[in-house]
Amino acid sequence: MCERYLVLVAWCWLPAMEVCIERFVLGGHLRELIRCRELVYHLTARELKARYKSSVLGFFWSLLNPLGMMVVFTVVFTVLMPNNRVERYPIFLLCGLLPWNFCSAGVMTGINSVVANSNLVKKVYFPREVLPIASVAANLVNFLLALLVLFAILMIFQSRLSSYLWLLPLVIFIQTCFVLGVALILSALHVFYRDTMMVMEVVMLAWFFLTPVFYPIEILPTSYQIMGITVNVQRLMYILNPMASLIATYRDLLYWGYRTDLDFLLRTAVTSFAVLAFGYWFFMRYSHRFGEEA
Repeated sequence: MCERYLVLVAWCWLPAMEVCIERFVLGGHLRELIRCRELVYHLTARELKARYKSSVLGFFWSLLNPLGMMVVFTVVFTVLMPNNRVERYPIFLLCGLLPWNFCSAGVMTGINSVVANSNLVKKVYFPREVLPIASVAANLVNFLLALLVLFAILMIFQSRLSSYLWLLPLVIFIQTCFVLGVALILSALHVFYRDTMMVMEVVMLAWFFLTPVFYPIEILPTSYQIMGITVNVQRLMYILNPMASLIATYRDLLYWGYRTDLDFLLRTAVTSFAVLAFGYWFFMRYSHRFGEEA
């Protein structure tokens, strides 16, 4: 089943891939970006240093923040709401909270990446896409550091890990592509419409509650009447919300110890790569105007 789906996807995407290769690779955009990889590294390091400048704990905040949120949610949903039946709730929560924090921080900092560096954009030529890439990369570093805390807690609780744990780097890569695609789109919009940041603060809050981060997706109804139409809310959540699918995969690997559904993971990967491809195309289409508008 997985192989047939892969062949079908490859066949459908072949024309689009040819257009992308002709437009970007032959046009020199991606090759120029590869040549600027050291610039991405230095901008990522600069953002990490600026974030924790004059901070006493420094990088430890990337570890303490999810732990503090874990304590709050655990108290609320296990002490104040004792009917919560999720076993090992702190681990369940962290498996969803850490990927969500990466998504939220990557998107929100990525939105302002071009405008915040307007002095560079106006004075120096370089591939503009390195700015949101460096912003997302900095948050990826924080996410990987926070994962160390999660693995330490998993060892303390002696949790059973999935035999498919080797897929974890692939899942992280898929999420990074999705977050980067969203950041590219929104960072370009923010150059022209400065309300983008304020709108996304509201959207991200709503997105958080609509994503099964602190609650299991099983509490959602499998059938619900909307304007006379019966819909499967759980399935609709996975279709419309890529973060729900990604968090479910993280939990399969780290919390439940299940075998990951490869078809499910492949569909999520296709969605993430599509968002990244569109985001890169959208960003490049308007990047030549950033110097005038930023």
